[in-house]
Amino acid sequence: MRTLWLYIRKIVKNPYLSLVFRSYIGIVFIYASMSKIHYPAEFSEGLAAYRILPYWSVNFAAVVLPWLELVCGLFLIIGLRTRAAASIIGVLLILFTTSIVINLARGSPISCGCFDSVGPEIGWWEVSRDIIWLLFTIQVFFVDRIYLLRKEGFVFKKRLEDSPSAT
Repeated sequence: MRTLWLYIRKIVKNPYLSLVFRSYIGIVFIYASMSKIHYPAEFSEGLAAYRILPYWSVNFAAVVLPWLELVCGLFLIIGLRTRAAASIIGVLLILFTTSIVINLARGSPISCGCFDSVGPEIGWWEVSRDIIWLLFTIQVFFVDRIYLLRKEGFVFKKRLEDSPSAT
């Protein structure tokens, strides 16, 4: 059992797995932002249907949130400020999951609004999907050490705790 745990731990701490998760989450958030950027009025109606934000802030959130998703997704893909982008995306995923759970408890028949303004009603699938994406983002936050924007190209950056002089 101990060897299985060590093997799983080795897989979870793999920086290449972090690169895959980082690219996947970045693509998901870029894709999610595309229709929201072009149609902010429809996205604003979707946000208002959740009945969580104050009425005066719905339009502001409908304009700012898609651009935040786009920028953080791009930062994750290119490897620029990945911990900051993963932090912001993690907070967004927590907010999205909480909003969906609140509206499931209310019994609201609304669509998710994640990728399109029209879609099926929210359900527990969206909650589990967002939690899985949050776990991916947490792994990226703690493990990611691959940076693509270096002179040397595709390299690992040593953290202070990984260097031999830190002991």
